[in-house]
Amino acid sequence: MQSFSLLAPAVASVPSCFAAAESNPETYRKLLAKLQRLRGRIYLEDGAIESWQLMADGRHRAASDERSWHLLAMEKEEVTGCARIQVYPPDVTFAELAVARSAQARSPVWGPALQRSVTAKLDCAQAGQLKFIEAGGWALTPELRCTTEALRIALGGYALGQLLGGCLGLSAATMRHSSASILRRLGGCPFMWKNQILPPYYDPVFRCEMEIIHFDSRAPNPRYRVRIGQLVEELRKTMVLCPADPLKSLSESLLSLAGALQAQPGQLRTATLMPAGAK
Repeated sequence: MQSFSLLAPAVASVPSCFAAAESNPETYRKLLAKLQRLRGRIYLEDGAIESWQLMADGRHRAASDERSWHLLAMEKEEVTGCARIQVYPPDVTFAELAVARSAQARSPVWGPALQRSVTAKLDCAQAGQLKFIEAGGWALTPELRCTTEALRIALGGYALGQLLGGCLGLSAATMRHSSASILRRLGGCPFMWKNQILPPYYDPVFRCEMEIIHFDSRAPNPRYRVRIGQLVEELRKTMVLCPADPLKSLSESLLSLAGALQAQPGQLRTATLMPAGAK
């Protein structure tokens, strides 16, 4: 069985229910790079992207990576699976979501229905004081597909949502490798508007059929409640790695500046205030 690792966008975003959170920029960067290389390799093999869309070292980098949580399946020190969860502030609007840039959102037929149905979910999240999230960035090594590990990382997303305080959310899930059907099996549902289901659509960016699924971390398929509860306890004890803590970096910079001024009290010096470790 794979072990889990967690990456968080910042120390301040980690709830107290987690046993340990550590600001460790070096390890955070290494794991982030590993998951991005896994995504790049898998997406390229699937034909979802072309080589020019990767960085020089093979990483597939998304703009939201540094702003998101990442759930990693690990075998020893290697990342074998990953999923990304971006948590939005309470006042987020449809236009600020990644789904607003999807091919379905641009459709003159289905775009308005998608916007209205997603906005209704945003209103529900705000009224219930729940977080709203977008899940994506899934990648699994071929050996883990169609195994219990594939299901485990998907259920881990529900567990993480519960630990974050309860979330409503959505995912633009590919129908490749049955990702969309797995999310439906776990309790997700396609969006509806005026009693009409929003259909799957072709995504020209990833060159595959996609389906936008919404879910509630508090209401998974009852069949999986016990398993999710076990994963909640497992994730509570998982070390959460974060990038540099900005407050700590600022404090260290101020101390460094104060030390430099004390070392040469008779001279006026100019200094550039930079985060600790910056070059």
